[in-house]
Amino acid sequence: MSYDIVVHDAYILTVNDKNQLYERGTLLIENGRITEVRTTKEGDQHISADHVINGDGMVAMPGLINTHTHLEMTPLIGAFSDFDLMEMMGHMTALIDRLEDGKYQYLAEAGYELAALNFLAGGVTTVNSQDVHPSAAAKTFGEAGLRGFFGPMISDLFWDVPVDEQFARAREFIDEYHDTYDGRIRATINPHDDWSCTRELWERTADLAAEFPDLLVHTHLLELEESNVMARSNGAKDSLDLLDDVGLLNDRLVAAHFRLADDDDIRRTADAGASVAHCPSVFCYWNPGGDIQWTPVPELRAAGVDVGLGIDDHYWHDSYNLFGEARQARLAANLKRSAGQFTSMELVRMLTIEGARTLGIGDKIGSLEPDKHADVILLDVEKPKFTPLTNLPAHIVNNVTPSDVETVIVDGEIVMRDSNVRTMNSEGVREAVETSINRFNKETSWNLDIGGSNPPSELETTRNLPKRGPVQLLGRLAFQKIKDNSLL
Repeated sequence: MSYDIVVHDAYILTVNDKNQLYERGTLLIENGRITEVRTTKEGDQHISADHVINGDGMVAMPGLINTHTHLEMTPLIGAFSDFDLMEMMGHMTALIDRLEDGKYQYLAEAGYELAALNFLAGGVTTVNSQDVHPSAAAKTFGEAGLRGFFGPMISDLFWDVPVDEQFARAREFIDEYHDTYDGRIRATINPHDDWSCTRELWERTADLAAEFPDLLVHTHLLELEESNVMARSNGAKDSLDLLDDVGLLNDRLVAAHFRLADDDDIRRTADAGASVAHCPSVFCYWNPGGDIQWTPVPELRAAGVDVGLGIDDHYWHDSYNLFGEARQARLAANLKRSAGQFTSMELVRMLTIEGARTLGIGDKIGSLEPDKHADVILLDVEKPKFTPLTNLPAHIVNNVTPSDVETVIVDGEIVMRDSNVRTMNSEGVREAVETSINRFNKETSWNLDIGGSNPPSELETTRNLPKRGPVQLLGRLAFQKIKDNSLL
C-alpha cells in the first residue's frame, strides 16, 4: 500500500484520551486522514509514500488551535505597545470605525496575509477570528491551506452602522464562505460582546442562529464590569440570563474571556454545554481595572466546560506565539491563586484537543488518532535548549517557540516543510505589508518606524467618530449604574 505521508522515528505526542506518548513512533497519513499511529518498526523508512519524513529529533503533535483572535490590524504590531490603556482604546476605536467604512481595507488585507503567514509558521493550524470585513481573511486562510472560523462582528451600540445592514452582511458572508475550501473555512455568527449590544440585537442574533443551526455563535462574554450592567439595562439578571432568555446559551456558544464568571456562571455554562476561549497574555498586558481578575479556568475545566487558548489581538501585545499563551496561562493562574494550577499536559490539551472541542470539531482534529484529519506539526527538539529532553509536555508549554516548528501539515497537505512555507509567498507578503504601512503613515500622520510609534493627536484620531451608538452605550451604562445604586 502507498501512503501520502509517512513520519517515522519521531517522538509522537498523541493528545488522545490516554495522552499516549511514543518515544520512537510512526504516523501514517492517507487521503487527508491519519490511518495509523504506532511504534516505529524496522523498515518504516522504506514505506511507499509520496512524502517520507524522518522524524528523528522531532516531536509530532497536533496543530495548535487559536480559539479567539482578531486579524485585520496585524500590520500595526508594535503600534500600541507603549500606550496606556485608555490611549490604546481611543486609537483602536477610531481605527475600527474607519475599517468599518472600508477606508483601510488595504491594511486589513495585508494584515490577513501577515497573520496567516506567521500563524502557519508558528504551528497554528486553526483560528477562530472575529473581524470587521472578514471576506479577505477567509480567502487568505483558505488559500494558505489553513483552517479558520470567520464572521463579521455585529453591534448596535459600538458604531452607527444600521443593524439591517450588519445582518445582511452576515448572511452574505455565510452564503459565500461557509464550508468552503474543502470544509476548512467555516462561517460564524459574531455579536461583538455583552456590553455593546441591546436585547433587540441579541434577539435578532438568535433568529439568525436558528436559521443556520450548524454555525457557532462567537462573542466576548463577561469580559468587563460593564457586561452584567448592560445585561441589567436589557431587562435581564445578568449576561448569561440574557443569553438564556433569547436562546443562545447552548453548546454552540464560544465565549471569549469570561473573566468575571462566578460559581453560578460556571454551573450554568457547563449545564448549557457552552465553551470558553481563554486569552491570558492580552489581559496580563493591559489589565483593565487594575485588579487581578482572572478567568476561572480550573473551575471551568473541573465543571466539564471545554476551554481553549486564544491569542486575541496579537498586535496589542506583539506576539504570534500561541505556545506562549500556555505558559502565560500557567503563570497568571499561579499568581492569582497558588502554584500548581495546571499540569503541563493539561496546557498541551488546551492548545490542541480542548481547543478543537471548544470550536465543536474535537471529533475531527486536535489529537493524533486514526480517522482524524491530519493536522500535524513537527517540532525540532535537537537543540541545546531541549537538552536533556525530559518531561516533553513541560518543554512544549514552557520552552517551545514558533521558530521550533519545522513542518506543518493540514488536512494531509504539507503547507510548511524544513521551515519553508509552501502555500504563501513570504517575501511578497512582507513587501505588501511594508507598502501598506507606508501608505497608512502618509494617510494618518501616524509615524511607525524602528524607533517606536508616534500616533496622531487625540483630536485628529477621534474626529468624525460615530456618535449615536457610543452615546447610547455610555448613556445606558450610566443610567443602569445609577439605578443599581438606588436599589442598594
